[in-house]
Amino acid sequence: MTVLFDKANAPASGMQKPRHPEKQNRPDNAILRKPSWIRVKAPTSSAFSATRDIVKKKGLVTVCEEAACPNIGECWEKSHATFMILGDTCTRACAFCNVKTGMPGAVDLGEPAKIAEAVIEMGLQHVVITSVDRDDLSDGGANHFVNVINAIRETSPKTTIEILTPDFLRKDGAVEAVIDAKPDVFNHNLETVPRLYLKIRPGARYFHSLRLLERVKDRDPQQFTKSGLMVGLGETKEEVMQVMDDMRSAGIDFLTIGQYLQPTRKHAAIDRFVTPDEFKAYETIARAKGFLMVSATPLTRSSYHADSDFAQLRAARAAL
Repeated sequence: MTVLFDKANAPASGMQKPRHPEKQNRPDNAILRKPSWIRVKAPTSSAFSATRDIVKKKGLVTVCEEAACPNIGECWEKSHATFMILGDTCTRACAFCNVKTGMPGAVDLGEPAKIAEAVIEMGLQHVVITSVDRDDLSDGGANHFVNVINAIRETSPKTTIEILTPDFLRKDGAVEAVIDAKPDVFNHNLETVPRLYLKIRPGARYFHSLRLLERVKDRDPQQFTKSGLMVGLGETKEEVMQVMDDMRSAGIDFLTIGQYLQPTRKHAAIDRFVTPDEFKAYETIARAKGFLMVSATPLTRSSYHADSDFAQLRAARAAL
């Protein structure tokens, strides 16, 4: 397993520590010009600023900022922010991800209460909680997820909760603890096709991630499960369809598919930009395979439109 624990001394005065130290010696990859269907406007609204102010005031971290999500303007204008717990530094070194890598700091035990307060202030009816990988913790951060879920439930019992978890690889009992906290949606992204795991997601294992989602359904059949894929990394259509079949065999309810966007020249290169028509075709195929809900567009991300998508997800199950 590729895990990065950066214990290097602090850089000299005036020198900024690299965000991704493990990538500094890699060759540069060209960054392709984005097609028209990928470009988004810079956020300028007062509603966006209000969301940013709440996040900063509470000292919270969002994946919207850390992962450089292209949808941040649209989502924050609607007071929809995806909170990233357990710090801003990940112990993994995935080739696609813009989240900072290194040795994380101590877990903020007051974070669950801060997030619960932010949910109230932002008036969230549906909240998404994700995290960095914390391979340094004995439970991978599972208990912290439980504490966050419980804190939100205590103060906002009508708010539905969606979690996007790491894989808890080699953390016995961790997944079960989170499942038993009963989030409304349990999301864990497979990210890419098995052939590309060593290159794109070297610290993870495809079938472990698939089995994690299957265990959610085994333990709590009523819990919605969700997973996502990036395309444009060199996968084939046939490989994507096989992953869809694997997901359906694991009972996954909701599939998201979005375009991979390269954060820096040191990250994995974009193989190509998948067209909107190809995304529509993927959605049609996925729905035919039996997913209750599918979101497949160039700008789709795990928590994009999560509130309205959850309403559709519940309606689709009710209609069965």
